[in-house]
Amino acid sequence: MTISLSDKARARCSWFPDLAAYDGPRYKALADALADAIHKGELQADQRLPPQRLLADALGVTTGTVTRAYGEAERRGLVEARVGSGTYVHLARAGDKPDFYHLTVDQPDDSIDLSLSLMVPNPARLESLHQAMQKMAADPRQLAAALAYQSERGQPQQLQVFVDWLDRHGVQVSSEQMMVTDGGQHGIFISLQALLAPGELLVSDALTYPGVIAAARQLHLRHLGIPLDEEGMDTQALERLCQQQRPRAVYLMPDQNNPTGRVMSQARRIHLAELARRYDFWIIEDAVQFLPPAYRHQRLAELAPERTLYLFSTSKILAGGLRVGLIVAPPLVLPRLMAALRAHCWMAPPLMVALTCAWIESGEADQLLQWQWQEVQERQQLLAEIFQGQRYSCHPTGFVVWLELPEGWRVGEFVRAAADAGVRLLGAEPFCVGNQSVPQAVRLCVSPPKERAVLQEGLLRLKRLLESPPQGRAVF
Repeated sequence: MTISLSDKARARCSWFPDLAAYDGPRYKALADALADAIHKGELQADQRLPPQRLLADALGVTTGTVTRAYGEAERRGLVEARVGSGTYVHLARAGDKPDFYHLTVDQPDDSIDLSLSLMVPNPARLESLHQAMQKMAADPRQLAAALAYQSERGQPQQLQVFVDWLDRHGVQVSSEQMMVTDGGQHGIFISLQALLAPGELLVSDALTYPGVIAAARQLHLRHLGIPLDEEGMDTQALERLCQQQRPRAVYLMPDQNNPTGRVMSQARRIHLAELARRYDFWIIEDAVQFLPPAYRHQRLAELAPERTLYLFSTSKILAGGLRVGLIVAPPLVLPRLMAALRAHCWMAPPLMVALTCAWIESGEADQLLQWQWQEVQERQQLLAEIFQGQRYSCHPTGFVVWLELPEGWRVGEFVRAAADAGVRLLGAEPFCVGNQSVPQAVRLCVSPPKERAVLQEGLLRLKRLLESPPQGRAVF
């Protein structure tokens, strides 16, 4: 009895579906079958899929069909390709681990959380917020306006408050091109939704903010990462990509990349603006990690104003719970952004916007911002003293630090060892775009601890780990 090639391949496959139950092109049918298998639990988180040629033989289709199906599944966020290893079921889709880290839960009371990029705690923040709330509550007309519906862009007088505030801190924008959003993440999402259709190409730094990775997956966008170095995004690599396939938009944080803290050089900003015009793509400039004017470079919105969306938020300055952000956009795209916002929430919460404006007009917001800038600089100086000799990158006024691990340490092992030592931080994986190899590095933040002494203790614990081989960890 002769055994066919298909039977041999099926005997070796860890999984193969019956495509007869699915309509449409074979590659889409296979992608749909993958989705169903993951949903039903037939494929588990982090499970390796059959090699493309083997699955092709088992199903009686071409290798190109399976390659295209795996690509479609990756675009949907179902699987991820790992260089030199194969294609795996995406962890987040099977509920094993989130790809967009948010609040810390079930954290021991005595642990030191350096995992999230949060504003520096300050008791004065609560007092100044209380005063702003009292002032607003004492004005019936203002309170009534805050409880009413408003336009998608926000009330004109409130937009002018933001314009004047940004101007005081060195950012000149027009209220005619501004709209209020429900925080910075919301600004990212509706910008992508307004600019890109499902399947279109979004480009970002290869290491970037997990929020944009999550938004791209939700919107079913193709998302590719461009290498970055000490000068930020490698725009020469971006140009080579543009010659092969045209991105619809490029997202980046030029003043301080999250997670690496690296700053985009002026030469590369100019080159990026030139590429945007030559290859006709949008630029989404994320300035949520707001830095002192002396540390800011020329905005991309100044270099290419006709094709740049500038994003801002109060979350890293005043309070994340306010959920108040801004988009400054060219007139051409503003109606699309307004339509996207209407479809999401009709308007940013007027009460939160009014409270934020009252806080800004009181002058207390400026004092908190100046204090935080100074405090973060001192915390970064403390880190430089403790981590002397270690390989890391950061911004002198930024929250985040990208720490490269010494030889012998692996990311997952180091994160677990740090947790055992009472310090919480994040490995590199949530920041990686696409199928690139995960670097042996971790991100930590200097801003969350209430006191500098707590930060110092957390950094000292990490230093002892860094100086210990994995087999002989320091005891705490």
